[in-house]
Amino acid sequence: MENATLKGTPNQGLLGATVGFFAGFAAVSLFGPTANQFEEILGLTPVMVGFLVAMPSLSGSLLRIPFSAWVDTTGGRKPFLVLLILSIAGMLGLFFVVRFVDAGAAGPLLYPLLLLLGLLCGCGIATFSVGISQVSYWFPQANQGRALGTYAGLGNLAPGILSFLLPVGLETLGLGGSYFLWVLFLSAGTIAYAFLGKNAWFFQFRKQGASYEESIELSRAHGQQLFPRGRLTESLKESAKIPGTWALVVVYFTTFGGFIALTAWLPTYWSKFHGVSLVAAGTMTAVYSILTSAIRVGGGFVADRIGGRKTAILSLTLTGVGAVLLTLSHVIWLSAVGQVLMGIGMGVANAAVFKLVPQVVPDAVGGAAGWVGGLGAFGGFSIPPAMGLFVRFFDLGGYAFGFVIFIFLALLSITLLKVVLNHADEPAGEALADVQTEEAGA
Repeated sequence: MENATLKGTPNQGLLGATVGFFAGFAAVSLFGPTANQFEEILGLTPVMVGFLVAMPSLSGSLLRIPFSAWVDTTGGRKPFLVLLILSIAGMLGLFFVVRFVDAGAAGPLLYPLLLLLGLLCGCGIATFSVGISQVSYWFPQANQGRALGTYAGLGNLAPGILSFLLPVGLETLGLGGSYFLWVLFLSAGTIAYAFLGKNAWFFQFRKQGASYEESIELSRAHGQQLFPRGRLTESLKESAKIPGTWALVVVYFTTFGGFIALTAWLPTYWSKFHGVSLVAAGTMTAVYSILTSAIRVGGGFVADRIGGRKTAILSLTLTGVGAVLLTLSHVIWLSAVGQVLMGIGMGVANAAVFKLVPQVVPDAVGGAAGWVGGLGAFGGFSIPPAMGLFVRFFDLGGYAFGFVIFIFLALLSITLLKVVLNHADEPAGEALADVQTEEAGA
């Protein structure tokens, strides 16, 4: 392969994936800041509001599994672009539907249609696991905590920024105008990824005709350490056999699924429980979302230094303490402290989880990232309706009582980290460099 043409560097690959993820992941805030308007127009119950704000997370979580594993066969560019284009289609549909809402029209089919379009828009959220796999193949294990923390931390800023801007846009541009700007934003992000996104060297060699073994040898000469084991189904099966994969699923369900859930839930919590304005509620949500995202970058550095397991246990403890405060507090400042603690805990834990993925499942990173990212992010869909059920049927503390779910999830996650992954922070030795060399297939 003397005539092979290579494009990109690890840092360029990181930049492209981060830009694309930033654009797609904004869909986490799709309905959260606008839920009050839809609630008034359609007369929604707390449970129906919970399903509405969570709907993008359903497709955004479940699609992570096959699309992340798809990276192991073709690299990240193709699955990344497919997900972003589907999300654009959903946003265009939502824009046209919302035009009818702005005009005062509302029929019995509007709520189901909103749910369906939310599913389509949520495809952009699924870019997360695609990017995790794409970035993992670019960087050696020693630098993955930093790289993945940067990727996820900066990309995760999008929901927080949109949670702040969307309520402001609603007051000046209306619902339709706000969503139209979102279409333009998502389209610009997709175009940017198309130019910046690059596959790791292994996939470039494979695309240019090199054999599996030859591609590994040539890529190792450029510094690449991780390589796909085989076909998409093999990657999923291999990672599914390892108990540590499922322990990480639960932890990520709590932290990242919880992050998505709270980004969607907090605007309603602050406005309904504490009675603040929509702009103030959006600002409080933006503070949480941006803090959780930004601190994830630092969480990657901490995980590199003290280990992913120790980092996750400490951060989950903070998450549990924050959930206790939010459950019990009726005072705004104390609730804000609880929100900050949960943001710090979840952000750092999110970085720690994907520091652990290549250690726990070195031969099937794409499949493991799919299970962890997909089923873990499913918390973003399932937690808000569950919180709504707590609010409606237990009626012990209003919207604040829903946070009790996070107390139990934090305790469960800490227990699994201590029992199932008790050796996860030990040096991996040469395991990451030893890769199966059988033919990968198409």
